[in-house]
This record gives sequence, C-alpha cells and structure tokens, in this order.
Amino acid sequence: MNKIRFFLFSTVVILTGLIAFGLASRPQVKNADALEFSAERIIEDIRVISQHHHSVAHPEERADVREYLISRLQQIGADTVRTFEYKSLTGPENKHVTYTFDATNILATFNPKQAQDEQTYLLMVAHYDSRYSQPMAKGDTVWSYGAADDGYGIGVILETVNQALKYRDEWEQGIKILFTDAEEVGMKGMKAMWERNHEEFNDVGFMINLEARGPYGPALLFETSPGNEKIMELYKYAEYPFTYSLTTVVYGFMPNFTDFTIVKDEIPGMNFSTIADINHYHTDLDNFSNINARSIQHYGSQVTPVVHKYLTEKEYSDINSLKSNADTINFTIPYFGLFNFSKETYTLLNIAIYIIFIIIVTIDILRGRVQLRKILRRSGITILSAIGTLAIGELIAFVCCIITGVKFNPFGIVQGVSFDNFAMGATVVVATGLVAAVHIRLRSRSISCVENSLRTNAKSLAALTNATNSLYGTLLPMLLFSALLLISINENLMFFIPLSISTIAMVLYRISKQKIFTLLAIGLILLHAFSFLHALAMALTIGAFGAVLMLALLDLLAIIPLADIYLTKKN
Repeated sequence: MNKIRFFLFSTVVILTGLIAFGLASRPQVKNADALEFSAERIIEDIRVISQHHHSVAHPEERADVREYLISRLQQIGADTVRTFEYKSLTGPENKHVTYTFDATNILATFNPKQAQDEQTYLLMVAHYDSRYSQPMAKGDTVWSYGAADDGYGIGVILETVNQALKYRDEWEQGIKILFTDAEEVGMKGMKAMWERNHEEFNDVGFMINLEARGPYGPALLFETSPGNEKIMELYKYAEYPFTYSLTTVVYGFMPNFTDFTIVKDEIPGMNFSTIADINHYHTDLDNFSNINARSIQHYGSQVTPVVHKYLTEKEYSDINSLKSNADTINFTIPYFGLFNFSKETYTLLNIAIYIIFIIIVTIDILRGRVQLRKILRRSGITILSAIGTLAIGELIAFVCCIITGVKFNPFGIVQGVSFDNFAMGATVVVATGLVAAVHIRLRSRSISCVENSLRTNAKSLAALTNATNSLYGTLLPMLLFSALLLISINENLMFFIPLSISTIAMVLYRISKQKIFTLLAIGLILLHAFSFLHALAMALTIGAFGAVLMLALLDLLAIIPLADIYLTKKN
C-alpha cells in the first residue's frame, strides 16, 4: 500500500467530516458589536422571552412576553404595531389536557420610504407561546421555556428586520412581522387570524416562517410551499444553504404542523427550523442554558440575503411573482452549496447516469475487468445486507425504548430515549469497523488465492478486479432503488448521489488512468452522507434508525471498493 495515498485517503475522510459538521457548513457567530446579523444580540431577546413558562396555561407570563415584543417592535421602528385578540379558544384536541384561553397575535408593519399604491409585503412569522404541559415516559409532566421553540424564530426576525432597515431606501416591498399566539395548541392564533382577519394577508407576496425543533444543529429549510420553482431561485442567494426537497415530501407524512401549514397553499414561502435534539423539544430542556449561538447565526446567514433580495428587487412587487406550478428537486452538499433542478432535468440526469453506468459495466465485462456473475452475487449480498441492517437498526431502537420505558414507534418519532444520539453514533462507528474488518479479511483471502509464484502486479490486478466487482455489485442495487423512487415520488437523492458520483469517478478513472478521481468520489460521497444522514437521524429520531443505518451501510459499501481501487498499486 502506498503510504502517501493512505495518508491522503485518511486526510480526506477526516476533512470531509469536519466540513460536513460545521467547519464550512455553518457560519461563525458574530458578536454583539458586529455590523452584520449577530446571534449574540438575539441572545438578549431570548433571555427575556424564556425567563418563565409562557404557554396558553400561563396567561400572565405570556402577556409579559407580548408586551416585551410590542416594545421591541416599536423600538426598532415599526410604522404600526397592532394586536388581534381572539376570545375563549380551546385546545389542544385529543391530548392529555384541554385548555381554554384567549389568544392575541401581534402584527407590525414596516413600509418602504417610497410606498406604492398597491404595496406588496414580506411576512415573517414566529410564535411567542411556549409548549403547554408535556407528559413524559416516567409519568412526570414538564413545561417548556420556549428558548428555542420559538425564541429562535422571534429573535431571528427582530435581528433580520433590524438589518434590513439599514437599506430601507432601497426597499421596493415592505415587511410585516406576525408573532402568533397559541401555535402550540393547534396553530389556533394563525387559524383565527386567517379566518377572521384574512384581509391582513391580501398584500403578502412571500412568507418566511421560523421554527425550532431542538436547540442546536444547522438551521434547515425543511419545507416550501407547493410550486417552489421561483422560491428556490430566491433561496440560491442564501449563504450556507441547507435544504433537501425530500424533507418537504417526508414532512407531509409526519404529524407535525406549523403556522406555515395554514397558509402555504395560498402564500409562497419558506419554513426553517433546527432539528436537533428531539429530547429538548417541548420539554423543560428547551431553556436558556441550552441555546446554541451558532445555530442561531445559521438562520441569519440564510434568511438575511433572501430578505435583502426580495425587498430590493422590483420584480417582486407583483404579488404573484413567486407563484409557480412547478416544483424543483434540490439538495445541498456542504461546501459545494445548493443543487437545484427542475423535475424534467433531474429525471434526464438520472436516466443519463443509469445509461452511463450500464455502458461502463458492459465495457468492463467485455474487457475482462469484471465478471457479471460476481457482480450479481455481490448485488444479492448487498440487498440482503441492507434488509438485515434495517432490521438490526430497528431492533436497537426497540431495545433502547424498552430500557428507558418509552413507547417504540417503528419508523416514527420517538422522544424520551436520553442516550439516543450516543446509541446511534456508537452503532454506526462499530458497524463501520465490523464491515471494514470483514472486507479486509475477505479481500486478503481472495488475494491469497492468487498463486504465490505470481508477481505482485498479478495480486494487485486481482485486488482491483475484486474491488470493481464489489463496487458495481453495490451500485447496481442503488440504481434499482434509485429508479423505483424516481418513478414513485421523484425523490431519490440518498441513492442517486453516491451512484452518480461513483459512476462518474469510474468513467474518469478508466479514461485517464488517474486514481485521484476515486479519492475525490470518496470525499464527495462522505460530504453528502455525513450531512444528510445526520439530518435524517435528527429529523426521524431513533425510531427510524434502521433506515438511517441501512443508508449508511450502502454508502460504506460504495466507499470501501473505491478506497481499494485508490490504494491498490496497479492501475
């Protein structure tokens, strides 16, 4: 094994992990003296908001938060600040307790200096109530302080507007800020306003909703309104973008809703949230001591450029400017940013990769570089391994639930397993080690079958052949899974990205004889896998660990033979 190549391989693995988990995927926190968007300034607002529980069961504390927010809106220069009160609402439905309460929304307006006859507005929304009482697995009842959910949203909006006021002379559109009440009990505040004061939305051309399902991790654009083609064109101006169109599809099947849910079919918009950690969500752990400044800063790095673009471009004066009948397929890869495709382009790209893969495998078979029988055999092993890994992951989740007394929800949201992240992380590390060890053992046994009398080059050739058989044997099931998902839901990035990267790398390697392309492929696959799988694990929780572990295995089964090809001496 070439020591320099092994050093480069190790460096790529470590560096991609650092990049994916924050080195280049999230911004550094700006201090309170900075001229730019500053998470530290937001922290002061969160400190006040999260001093006490302020759910619908705490009317006095909620009123204190409301008065503070009204004063902050007036302080930063709102043209108008109005409240909308809705009496004797009830909720939540079908929960452990029912509350009767009054809800009061806050609506502030900031007009351009040169207002138009028919003004269009950006609506920024967050809710100021915290979560009501939450029963835990061991019988305890806890209350959230609302530091992240939704102190993050409120603070980010105040700071974003404060930044936008610096270029108010350039505004073509205005801003409305809506701080809703009673979001936690079925979006009652937003529902009431949408039904009873609908005229307040008539001049809104774009909406940004800010949520937080946990205090840390990157801020994810996890949902857009239907027909998001023009919305994603606007999102390309975000710094440190983090999104997957797949999450909009998945979110549609989940039992979670936000204020954005009420209006998204009529108002184009974006929905942002942190998604880690589920055990802080709606519990007493959502408090000031657990907030994360870097996560807050990440909201700002995405939202402030989008807001600037929308406010200052004349084209958005048309209230329908962001509406479309077309959706896009999009995803981000850390450092490389946003990839955004029309559905037609994405489908054609998939077909092109499928054809290229089939061609290169056929050529390699005809030239004797691989054997079809061994590829099919490896494909069968890959599929069985994937199914087995899926079952093992769910079994681990089931055992963790038994240990902690939490109800197991297979492939669903599970909250209350205090060591869930450790369990998932440790399992992935151990499983990676076991797969690598088994691979090394089988590889050594296979190579030892080459007669000792043969030169080292012959053994290297055998190693390359085995590695290529293994790679194609992993990519073939990925192609099949990718095609099935493309046909059914038009979302297949978890299979298509490693398939396309590996295929292109092998084509370039065959043409140029340069193994550096396989190393680059490893880096790109890892950048995607680290970021996407972490987001998937945080979003779906340990209840869906089987799916996360299965996808991690498939990525690993592609990476290992690519590493073998790169590290083997012979070309």
